[in-house]
Amino acid sequence: MTDAAISSPEKLVSIIIATYNAEKHLASCLRSISDMRLPQLEVLIIDGKSTDTTIEIARTYPNLDIRFISEADDGIYDALNKGVTMAKGKWLHFLGSDDELLPGFRDIALQLEDTNTVYYGHSEELYRDDFRPPYILLRGPYSKYRLAKFPMNHQSIFYPAAVFKKYKYDVRYRVFADYALNLQVWGDGAFRRKHLAVAVTLYNMSGFSAKHEDKIFKQEKPRLIKQHLGWYIYCRYQLKRLKNKHSGV
Repeated sequence: MTDAAISSPEKLVSIIIATYNAEKHLASCLRSISDMRLPQLEVLIIDGKSTDTTIEIARTYPNLDIRFISEADDGIYDALNKGVTMAKGKWLHFLGSDDELLPGFRDIALQLEDTNTVYYGHSEELYRDDFRPPYILLRGPYSKYRLAKFPMNHQSIFYPAAVFKKYKYDVRYRVFADYALNLQVWGDGAFRRKHLAVAVTLYNMSGFSAKHEDKIFKQEKPRLIKQHLGWYIYCRYQLKRLKNKHSGV
């Protein structure tokens, strides 16, 4: 897809950002979106009634098509579900207010064609404080089995809008609702997946998901794998878990 092909007013990508008292980093996030210079972007800021200058910052980027709401919500994924209902783009992208887009975002945006395909790249680590999570971001294509073992980075994915006509984020999972969604999508034969070896975002490794547990998801993950990825992947996953347990990994 060329620059000329994205000059129409129809929205190509909706970037959805959940915020709460995000004044510290939101300007850098929005500046990185502005730097993409893609006229078919819209930005949806779903704010949880911030008490700082978050909304005022959102108003300072007139060159971006920004819409926002500010109201109480039931956590990050409830906010993202609200953003989904507002989105007009053919593809949806989810970005943290403390993350930033990289040029690879534009590279993938210019290749979006099949509205039944999930396109994804990878994210680069961004450390904003001294906290270091006990994991690294993975690169490369995700098979069903790899997804069963490891989560994908949410901010590296472009979901076709059709995904959210079938699914939404389960707000019971406070940290890994996106992982649960990806298990559904990777197991759904209606959607294709295409990996592109480019860095899409700088991902804040010190954010909410790195510092909180999701006990409900952890308990239900085996069931989700069996339900959405099938018995073969489930058995491989459980065998790997058993080997790791015996080896002390």
